[in-house]
Amino acid sequence: MPSGASTRDPRTGILLPSEGEIESSIPTTWDDESNPISGREGNDISSLFSRLDSSPDAAFYAEPRFAEHVDDRAVESMTSYVSDRLLRRDDSVLDLCSSWTSHIRPGLREGLGLKRVAGLGMNAKELEANPSLTEWTVMDLNADGNVRLPYDDGSFDVVMIQLSVDYLIHPLEVMREASRVLRKDGRIAVLFSNRLFLSKAVGLWTGSDDLDHAYTVGAYLRFCDGGFANIAAEDLSTRQRRGRERVIVGDPMYVVTATKS
Repeated sequence: MPSGASTRDPRTGILLPSEGEIESSIPTTWDDESNPISGREGNDISSLFSRLDSSPDAAFYAEPRFAEHVDDRAVESMTSYVSDRLLRRDDSVLDLCSSWTSHIRPGLREGLGLKRVAGLGMNAKELEANPSLTEWTVMDLNADGNVRLPYDDGSFDVVMIQLSVDYLIHPLEVMREASRVLRKDGRIAVLFSNRLFLSKAVGLWTGSDDLDHAYTVGAYLRFCDGGFANIAAEDLSTRQRRGRERVIVGDPMYVVTATKS
């Protein structure tokens, strides 16, 4: 895995990447040795996806949280990316791990003629309050290893996962299911920061820096047997010049994307 981001967040001490490093975190070629899960068995794999709080997620998410979990800059980065770059006219969209907002600009669903915006998340009140959704389903993707999304094959043009990939304890199964419900040439976008509920994030995530996070998401997509191609990462963070470098200010924001081949 890549490592060694060049600066530290002065507030959290978390390593932050220099400009361009996130983009270079995805290998141009992958082999079995690139798989962070390959060759692990039993307790070794369990430790990668163990969490400080292993209690059922249904209890943790029982009460709605009508708040953003990153700062205003990062929210605007997500909204700009989703609304201005990811979504296209007449798309059908699946917002996995959805909540009270999908970061789709008001009126854009109608403006683009989006056929469908389905949300799948953990809290009914949050999903019901989401103005972008045309339908929603409550489902716990961590409940067991037999993940099966309640959608037909090839139902969507876009799958997006925002600020939730770090909590998935069956990420390969979820990515494989995302591929199943995508049409050929459909797009997946996984957006993430380094802000999280520490007790619910998996060990593979909490012990890593942001470069490793991007690499890990890329590996999920590459090794889930979902037929994803064109895997790429992009740094969406707000940056300001300090000395000779443009450094991240506020909460970072990144996206890893791929297409279904």
